[in-house]
Amino acid sequence: MKSGDVVIEITDLVKRFGDQTVLDGVNMEVHQGEIVVVMGGSGCGKSTLLRHMVGSLQPNAGTVQILGQDLSVLDEAQLNQVRKQFGILFQSGALFNSMSVADNVALILEEHTSLDGSIIEMMVKIKLELVGLREAANKFPSQISGGMKKRAGLARALALDPKILFYDEPSAGLDPVTSASIDQLMIDLTQKLGVASVVVTHEMDSAFTIADRMVMLHQGRVLMNDTREAFEELRDHPAERLDELDESKQLIRQFLRGDADGPMTESSAVEGAYAADLLGVDNSKLTGGRSIQTTRVVPNMDRPGLIRRLFGRRGASHS
Repeated sequence: MKSGDVVIEITDLVKRFGDQTVLDGVNMEVHQGEIVVVMGGSGCGKSTLLRHMVGSLQPNAGTVQILGQDLSVLDEAQLNQVRKQFGILFQSGALFNSMSVADNVALILEEHTSLDGSIIEMMVKIKLELVGLREAANKFPSQISGGMKKRAGLARALALDPKILFYDEPSAGLDPVTSASIDQLMIDLTQKLGVASVVVTHEMDSAFTIADRMVMLHQGRVLMNDTREAFEELRDHPAERLDELDESKQLIRQFLRGDADGPMTESSAVEGAYAADLLGVDNSKLTGGRSIQTTRVVPNMDRPGLIRRLFGRRGASHS
């Protein structure tokens, strides 16, 4: 497969859980030899999208093609053959605690190949050397750091020489220095091995370090799919010229910068939703139609009378 070939193609992907639409018409491509970062706020659909790409979820509509094959039409045996062509680095590393680092990597080769034990041992050393962990081959997960666990998990993901690597929050739980080393490792492996890499993250420092392209999800939709440079330009757009940006671009800029104020954090909830949920009454009946009411001084308010109206006589008796 040549550098630049499309290895992942997602077309009009829709996923619903009951009445909730989690992915709403997602379109994206990933090319051989590039790193694509998928990002967005909590609940935007990042993890659901990743689960579709690895074949653990079936879409309600649309298609996910991996290496030219539509995952939705494959049976389990065919799907497993496709899965052998990609590797996954899980957020926690997902190592088997009762096995050494080397045995964790060897397990994949033992399960999915018919290689001789001596060849497997040699390949394990090669994979561990690739991630800078050969010295820790005989250690157990409880004896190594969080960063080393991520490296061990990555060595295991590389065991079958995949064409695609998926990373689920690779920087989660790591200190800045270790996180930076994992970022550099992802870049090096992509360049040396020519794999396509899909990285799901909300760590912006990491995203801007590793990405060739970036995809911004919000409420299950792709708001922007462009180069890292285009996202950097939007991130650095001057605050005094925000009116030049539409609401979607302002939302993306807020996320990239980590700003507290902006479209992403503006309340879209119905007025009084909290009061209605908590007390079973319309908030406007408590605040005279206003959504905000002082909690320090409430003049001319009959507190026992209010409590009786909200909670009944039993509530009033406890006041």
